[in-house]
Amino acid sequence: MTDQTSDATSLRTPEPAPPRSAYRYYVVVVLVLIYAVNFLDRQIMAILVTPIGEELNLSDTQLGMLSGVAFALFYATLGLPIARLADRHNRVKIIAVSCAIWSGFTVCCGLAGNFLQLAAARVGVGIGEAGGSPPSYSIIADYFPPQERGYAMSLYSLGIPLGITLGTAFGAVVADAYGWRAAFFAAGAPGLLLAVLLVTTVREPLRGGLDKARQAVTGGSLLRSLRTFFSDPVLRSTALSAGLSAFCGYGATAWAPAYLIRTMGMTLPEVALWYSVVNGIAMSCGIFLSGWVADRWARTNPGAYALMPALGLLFTMPIFAGFLLAPSWPLALALFFVPGMTFSMYLAPALSVVQNAVHPSERSTSGAILLLMINLIGLSGGPFLVGWVSDLLAPTHGAASLRYGLAALIPVVILAVLVLFRGAVLLRRRAAAQAV
Repeated sequence: MTDQTSDATSLRTPEPAPPRSAYRYYVVVVLVLIYAVNFLDRQIMAILVTPIGEELNLSDTQLGMLSGVAFALFYATLGLPIARLADRHNRVKIIAVSCAIWSGFTVCCGLAGNFLQLAAARVGVGIGEAGGSPPSYSIIADYFPPQERGYAMSLYSLGIPLGITLGTAFGAVVADAYGWRAAFFAAGAPGLLLAVLLVTTVREPLRGGLDKARQAVTGGSLLRSLRTFFSDPVLRSTALSAGLSAFCGYGATAWAPAYLIRTMGMTLPEVALWYSVVNGIAMSCGIFLSGWVADRWARTNPGAYALMPALGLLFTMPIFAGFLLAPSWPLALALFFVPGMTFSMYLAPALSVVQNAVHPSERSTSGAILLLMINLIGLSGGPFLVGWVSDLLAPTHGAASLRYGLAALIPVVILAVLVLFRGAVLLRRRAAAQAV
């Protein structure tokens, strides 16, 4: 009787993940696919702004709000209580339920008949997606040891370019053939299937099972977690630099397809064929290389997690200016490869810094706080600023006004670089203090 009870208990209790198990890569693959669907449902709005705006008679400012504010406010703020729940309960089930919710609301986007209805549906997508990434960060951190987490987070973050590429190509093809509403209908279906796959095949790991301190601390309030996070200068700097970097990245990717179509003369099928591939490869390179290189560089320079994205942004400024001044779309698209890569270099290093700096029982919540900053600053601000500047200058510059809207991102790039260099100094100081 005792042996049977013990066996039953072992089936229910999470165990530490074997540090070299091939199963951990299966877990990452499933989470990457869910993350890709997350970004497919998010990015499809960028490729559909032109037909949606024409049918519903929306301004660029309204379209910028639908791409950013309407989604980001709920996505970012609800991520905190959901992440707090995930720090105490089964993370796998929370992700599965969240995936089903955001997929359902994506379908609802295709039923919208005006701005308010579409905004409400986008809010629903944001509510669902709030429960996706923070628990995933925590699960991955419990399948990979600290010295491999930058690499692991870069693998997970490949879901972003995969989702954006699929969203751009898939959305353009379906919208061109069947209309923008059909694109939303088709985009919502895969998430429902992946939710079932996740909950039936992925095991909940032991929190902190691969860390030196395995005892979980589950007490404390959300307010205490926020205080702890923002009182830490390294975490505060990481969150701010990530938010500013995301401001540039989200602003560029939300409007680059519309810029290439309106100002440079590309067609939807050409965007599906060329832009989706170029941007997808660029983002994949930036995300993977930043996490992989930063892990190795950090062995000799602890500031590498901030220096890597800082140097990338410095290099990209003249190239981004060239993209905006290019006389033809093939040249513009070729130049966009560099900002497409460097604008994404902040994410994996920032995730690694946060996941390594906090207690295992705080990982989902801390990941949600980082996303709060990324989305309130980046996703809310970037697309809105570009659309607002474009509307402001449209009476005098016509279709070229979007060029100036995108150019408004350059001062933010400079500010992000300055904050990242400051973050590198703080990381080196912390490492020196811990070595004493």
